[in-house]
Amino acid sequence: MKDGDTLEFPGLRVQVLETPGHTIESISILVFDLEKDPAKPHAVLTGDTLCIGDVGRPDLRASLGWTANNLGAHLYASVRDKLLTLPDETLVYPAHGAGSLCGKQLSSDTVSSLGDQRRFNYALQPMSEEAFVRLVTADQPDAPPYFTYDAILNTRERATLDKNLEEVLHPVELDEVIRPGDAGAQILDVRDAAEYAKGHLAGSINIGLGGQYATSAGTVLDRAKPIVIIAEPGRELEAALRLGRIGFDHVRGYLRGGMQAFAKRPDLVCPTERVSAQMAADELASAEPPPLVLDIRNPHEWATKHIARSMNIPLNHLQERIAEVPRDRRIAVHCAGGYRSSIAISILHRYGITNLIEMAGGLAAWDAAKLPVVSEA
Repeated sequence: MKDGDTLEFPGLRVQVLETPGHTIESISILVFDLEKDPAKPHAVLTGDTLCIGDVGRPDLRASLGWTANNLGAHLYASVRDKLLTLPDETLVYPAHGAGSLCGKQLSSDTVSSLGDQRRFNYALQPMSEEAFVRLVTADQPDAPPYFTYDAILNTRERATLDKNLEEVLHPVELDEVIRPGDAGAQILDVRDAAEYAKGHLAGSINIGLGGQYATSAGTVLDRAKPIVIIAEPGRELEAALRLGRIGFDHVRGYLRGGMQAFAKRPDLVCPTERVSAQMAADELASAEPPPLVLDIRNPHEWATKHIARSMNIPLNHLQERIAEVPRDRRIAVHCAGGYRSSIAISILHRYGITNLIEMAGGLAAWDAAKLPVVSEA
């Protein structure tokens, strides 16, 4: 469909509005309530062009030949010349909200009015194109590598998510899980960090369903290798469904019975040494040499405050920078609250780095224990 195309339903008309900027193909959908006012749109479905409190970031297609500045200029025109010409009472329904990496100040609200956005959205205030582009391209968080992968998938015909789940969501026995693991499949353990630490299949990657599961999976997992899921019984569907939503539909199946399948093969299970913040601090103060503290938060978090003499390698760069992690000393790994550190521990194990301790609760637990931090500010 192209700009201006319409579809009519009983009491309803929708119209395509081309709004490039987040990607060059981005569109919005005008929704007309024919019984209330057939001439004025009742709502606009803005996709990732206009969000509540922000606009979609324009820097995700650089690897496909579009610069952030070029798409930013398209976004400026889409917002100024198209969306802001709509009536103030038009309801705005974006595709993403708080927690998404498609913008930096996304609200948790799911709907707003265009008038409210005109008044309160920082990106909709009067400014030049140059100022707008500079503003919306600054300080964006690192884009997960799967964003470009998904953008390419969106241009192709694919099976529906329901159809894919029918094909991939089936139980496999332990012997089958071990064999594909040896052959290059990724074993994805989706239990929470505390359960993973008690015991897990050696070589598995822990990305818990309780955190930013899809974003982390899209950042850490290989898009070219099949995935076998280890989950608490009953949560396999959620694990596969949330992977499928980001285009990771190459799931081979899930382990029948979850970790109970290892009852007869305990030799395949290993724990993670997990300690409190105070225990970590005591070891740092008494051991000779002390463990290296590996902080896997993002650089801004680290600069704000961190444990003295810690090494900062963000989780999304850990695999590419794995050579920087020493193998000849004990390493204490932490993040902000314990979710990302468990992912990091599992990655380090896969690379043969096993003399590790994980600080439970992350820097939040360190702060709660009133232990010292330093700042780069």
